[in-house]
Amino acid sequence: MIKDIMAVISSEKSLMDESGGGVTFSGGEPLMHPDLLIPLLDECGSRGIHRCVDTTGLASTELLIQIAAKTELFLFDLKMMDSEKHLRYTGVNNTTILNNLQLLAKTDVDIIIRIPLIKDVNDDDQNIQASAKFIAALPGKTREVNLLPFHNSAAKKHEKLGQSYDTTLMDEPDQKRQLEIVEVFNGFGVIASIGG
Repeated sequence: MIKDIMAVISSEKSLMDESGGGVTFSGGEPLMHPDLLIPLLDECGSRGIHRCVDTTGLASTELLIQIAAKTELFLFDLKMMDSEKHLRYTGVNNTTILNNLQLLAKTDVDIIIRIPLIKDVNDDDQNIQASAKFIAALPGKTREVNLLPFHNSAAKKHEKLGQSYDTTLMDEPDQKRQLEIVEVFNGFGVIASIGG
């Protein structure tokens, strides 16, 4: 399987070289599949292909640090700071996620933190202030934050699967609120932008 995947990746190497791009391992959660991810990262590294891992950070710290040694960039999701609220909306608390982000920040790997913005879920002043303060206090270089306004693409996926999906549960914050959130992050010295 690794050989087949690398054949596909290698076929795009000239395009990656021209564009300055590389390979992003995402999913689902790529850290749930270390037996596949680690050899692929090793192979890409040996061929000079830039490696990026898109993760929620919900993994063992040992694995995360092992992956960091084989990766140039992490896209790290940070949904909300309150652990109880995180548990309610995602099914897990965020203690491991926050600890892993702090430890990852101590390595040399580049990190872009991505925060989905969901109206009335995590766009409130308390969460935004706490997120900006936490990110500003991370060790190492200043972190880039991509603020990702919620979009309802899941509705079509559920429809194709014949499943019901309540589209009234979540919504995108309006543009004014998005810009206010950018300003909060900037006020903490964190580079934030909409999209990413």
